Amino acid sequence: MKTKQIVSTLLIASLGGLTALGINNKISKKTNYISNQSAGIPAHYASYMGVPSGNLTDFRYAAQISVHAVVHIKTTFQQKNSYYDDFFGMDPFNLFGNPFQNRQPQQNQIQATGSGVIISEDGYIVTNNHVVADAEQIEVTLNDKRSFAAKIVGTDPSSDLAVLKIEMNKLPFLVYGNSDSLAIGEWVLAVGNPFNLTSTVTAGIVSAKARNINILGGGTSVESFIQTDAAVNPGNSGGALVNTRGELVGINAAIASNTGSYAGYSFAIPVNIVKKVVDDLLNYSEVQRAFIGIEIRDINSQFAEEKKLKDVAGVYVQGLTEKGAAADAGLQEGDIILKIEGADINTTTQLLEVVGQHRPGDKITLTINRQNELKTITVILKNKNGDTGIIKKSKEDVISLLGATFSTITDQDKQKLRIQYGVKITDLKPGKLSSAGIRKGFIILSIDKKPIRNTDDIKQTLEGKTGGVLIEGIYTNGMQAYYGFGL
Repeated sequence: MKTKQIVSTLLIASLGGLTALGINNKISKKTNYISNQSAGIPAHYASYMGVPSGNLTDFRYAAQISVHAVVHIKTTFQQKNSYYDDFFGMDPFNLFGNPFQNRQPQQNQIQATGSGVIISEDGYIVTNNHVVADAEQIEVTLNDKRSFAAKIVGTDPSSDLAVLKIEMNKLPFLVYGNSDSLAIGEWVLAVGNPFNLTSTVTAGIVSAKARNINILGGGTSVESFIQTDAAVNPGNSGGALVNTRGELVGINAAIASNTGSYAGYSFAIPVNIVKKVVDDLLNYSEVQRAFIGIEIRDINSQFAEEKKLKDVAGVYVQGLTEKGAAADAGLQEGDIILKIEGADINTTTQLLEVVGQHRPGDKITLTINRQNELKTITVILKNKNGDTGIIKKSKEDVISLLGATFSTITDQDKQKLRIQYGVKITDLKPGKLSSAGIRKGFIILSIDKKPIRNTDDIKQTLEGKTGGVLIEGIYTNGMQAYYGFGL
């Protein structure tokens, strides 16, 4: 009897166990799992409900493409103050023609590093303006360790962009993506050379768009940065921000940090602005900046209540430039701009970014709210001169950039200093020369080893020049000096 009870108990227990196992298997089959095993990585599972099934994002393709198209940039430049020759014991007659030819300057050169992105197979590279500003020498090192001297094709401080050129063909390069289509939360990679660690790739998401962080000085500057949490550090400046398809969507430019190192926020210039600035520098040697001719402000709840607005959408037009593009198109004070070219506009930064992608003469379509009535207005953008023509650099722009007034030296100066020619600085204002440390009374004898006899020589030597400039000359007390700065 006892034996029968034991057998019955065991049978019941076994049946219960099998039943529980079957139920568990059924439940398991209904659970959603995410696996990245197909990418050749050991499987890791997650059973969070509501997560769509599929492979985790794979960054290998984008990384492989971008590391070969991102370069290391090393610049050499002089300190702001001058560096002097030991004048004593030197034959002043050496000043004729090619002064200081055999003299060696004091060693106060500074080197800095950054990153750049190859954008064409024939050697054009885009980087930040602040990476190459004032540089006298620029060396570009490719991912395969080949190095080349680079020249500056053009710079645009207002967008913090610069274009370089190296003499090489069949280079790997990145294609432009579309920064307007970037979505908040989208994965991106930052590629550059932080702390001289070449070919470094970090990943993050787009944290925000159209950020204005007030680092470019206002005025005509366009600040509409892509904010990411990809780790970016000193040396990353000028490097690439790419999407998971390996397309260039931004140029890394800045970080938000109290220490100077990455603290969770980094900022990149949108590629749609980059593309426009690069095209302008290559085609016109000058950025063709478009102006819409309005004074605007963002709308918040308090302002909407004050103006009795129904909602906070759009930006508010509170002023118009006389004979500006907007005024000519019929825009009025009190209008609310809701869209430009179909894109929603809710901040002044967004408006500046969209306008910044256009040139003078371009037509843009605005959707506005005027007294609760929707209207469509076409605006023809203008340049800073109030027309739609191409802006070109003139020779006079070079002189004004230097910030000085010049005069040909007198016979008395020639006799006293034993020189045959030169141009004296008779007045000095804020500009390239004063920033380089040059003082009033300095006599310029040569620029980039070319003799300077009058103001026209200065114009002809510097017209269209970009990159480092070397000025050599002498003060009226006989002290010879070299100065270097960048254009």
